[in-house]
Amino acid sequence: MDVRQLSALVAIADHGTFSGAARALYTVQSNVSGHVAKLEKELGVRLIDRSQGGLTEEGARVVERARRILHEIDDITADMASLDADVSGEARIGVIGTTARWLMPELLAAVSRDHPLVHTIVHEGSTTTLIPSVLSGQLHAAIVHLPIDDPELVIAPLFAEDLLVIVPDTHQFADRSSMTLGDLDDTPLLLPPKGTALRRVLDRAASTAGITLRAQAEIDGVRLLASLAIDGYGAGIVPATAVPQRFEGAFRRIAVPELPQRVVAWVRRRRPAPSVAVQVVAALLTDVVVRGAADQPGVHGGADAFPLGRTV
Repeated sequence: MDVRQLSALVAIADHGTFSGAARALYTVQSNVSGHVAKLEKELGVRLIDRSQGGLTEEGARVVERARRILHEIDDITADMASLDADVSGEARIGVIGTTARWLMPELLAAVSRDHPLVHTIVHEGSTTTLIPSVLSGQLHAAIVHLPIDDPELVIAPLFAEDLLVIVPDTHQFADRSSMTLGDLDDTPLLLPPKGTALRRVLDRAASTAGITLRAQAEIDGVRLLASLAIDGYGAGIVPATAVPQRFEGAFRRIAVPELPQRVVAWVRRRRPAPSVAVQVVAALLTDVVVRGAADQPGVHGGADAFPLGRTV
């Protein structure tokens, strides 16, 4: 088994056909076919379903591991090139949508400024979809919300954020800067759908306070929920980073101290060690969070900011 064989199989997975893989690898189709045939012979299984096209079940398993191997080879090359020169290489980072809206503009600008040879690839997703991608090696690291408990991961908290009520200027609560959960009893609200992580947190808090959170509408997507509240559709409960400070409009942020904070963290695999490119992105991320937390309402940085016993 060699790198050319693995590259050919991954290219077929990515481009769907032998001819598409050949174009992507700047070679001819017969070379791709030959590499895959040798790999199948060595492994003793069919990796490509020639009759229907696409990967077999065994082929999908091999592709998953092959991607990790090829990524590691790229990281080795980049690390060695970075020893006596500017840092280079890829940093494949996952990030939850709300945090992405707040952090990514500053982080990408900092990477471009300080390490122009580092190529950052950002994947947006939920915590539940990003963690498997980190564990499989498809992503080098991810910015997700806690709690997470996996011995294969290194977890570094970045910041804690409040859950806020966002209301349009025309709302009955628009003149408030703070309120209690009791004030929200039976008030029409934009809420996440039942069963989602954030909705479970809100329902637990409401139950503890002895109130009912009434859904004006259930919105599957925190960014969309925040946008609807900002645009005047109604009041919504969102994490603080869903509404960055730079956002302008006829809306108000209202603190609800009884709601638990959410802790957002940087996670990566324990092994192998992160590449130099990933290390510099992580360092810049920490700097961006420290600077940004001071200006973003509802975001708290520093070692004392993480109420780990009360994380969302």
